[in-house]
Amino acid sequence: MGIGIKEQIKELETKALKDLDEAKDAAALERFRITYLGKKGLVTGLMRTLGKLPAAERPEAGKQANELKKRLAERFEQRKKEIEGDGAKVFRGIDVTLPGRKPELGHLHPITQTIQDICDIFQRMGFRIVKGPNVELDYYNFEALNIPKDHPARDMQDTFYISDKILLRTHTSPIQIRVMEAQKPPVSIIAPGKVYRRDSDVSHTPMFHQIEGLLVDRGVSFADLKGTLVSFVHQMFGKRTEVRFRPSFFPFTEPSAEVDIQCVLCSGSGCRTCGHTGWLEILGSGMVDPAVYGFVDYDPEVYTGFAFGMGVERIAMLRYGIDDIQMFFKNEMRFLRQF
Repeated sequence: MGIGIKEQIKELETKALKDLDEAKDAAALERFRITYLGKKGLVTGLMRTLGKLPAAERPEAGKQANELKKRLAERFEQRKKEIEGDGAKVFRGIDVTLPGRKPELGHLHPITQTIQDICDIFQRMGFRIVKGPNVELDYYNFEALNIPKDHPARDMQDTFYISDKILLRTHTSPIQIRVMEAQKPPVSIIAPGKVYRRDSDVSHTPMFHQIEGLLVDRGVSFADLKGTLVSFVHQMFGKRTEVRFRPSFFPFTEPSAEVDIQCVLCSGSGCRTCGHTGWLEILGSGMVDPAVYGFVDYDPEVYTGFAFGMGVERIAMLRYGIDDIQMFFKNEMRFLRQF
């Protein structure tokens, strides 16, 4: 084998090992592989020139060229492990200088937001929050609220009965009785929670949320009820929102009234949502019926009070302009992200 080819192999090995030692990352290693060990690399190019040597020199030259290629490949794999194992992990296709992506944060459901806002308003007025059981006794859900077993109002409730005396509460009003049993006036509470009725369509669901309110003390009048609810409406929907009270009937209040607000969608001009009346019902209310006081040992000659109840979903629908109550329960992320 001629001196020229030996020197070429030695010089190529020296330069290759120097470049390999200077490689500090995956990109440099890849450049080395292409430059020296690739199909068009320097080692391959050197081996292609061996055919021009005299026939007697070719075997020895080919042997040394193959040994060079083997030594460089082994040193390449060794250097690759060194780089990957020294704490500088090789990330292919990732630019580590780019800023990190912030994880998407969750937020409160619109129903939860509405409950909190309603509670905040009444807490500022001096009401305290109380809660009660979802599985309730018939006594607290109906009888103690002046709704005996033969009362037609029971037919309006579409109740889920567990047994003759146990049911899923149809409203949060039973909490009023439980609180009044436990303390003497003055009483000023709001009771948020889930309630259950056998009803399901575009505007109803079998489970929904209510907030019940109660205030009992000496000298409480209908004017106090009206002032409290008008203040609530203005804080929830804006000071320009008009409010009206319509006579109604509830077994546990007398007199009773439905509370309407000016349609928030058409500003009272009339639309499909409000049935072209310009008004939307948001809650029921009234003065506590004296018959209810008999179940909690309050003297109706001394104490008077008022109660009210509202569906949270209805408030949320009006507040956010939602026309399908079932959207609150579908967990559709495109819908929920709006809030």
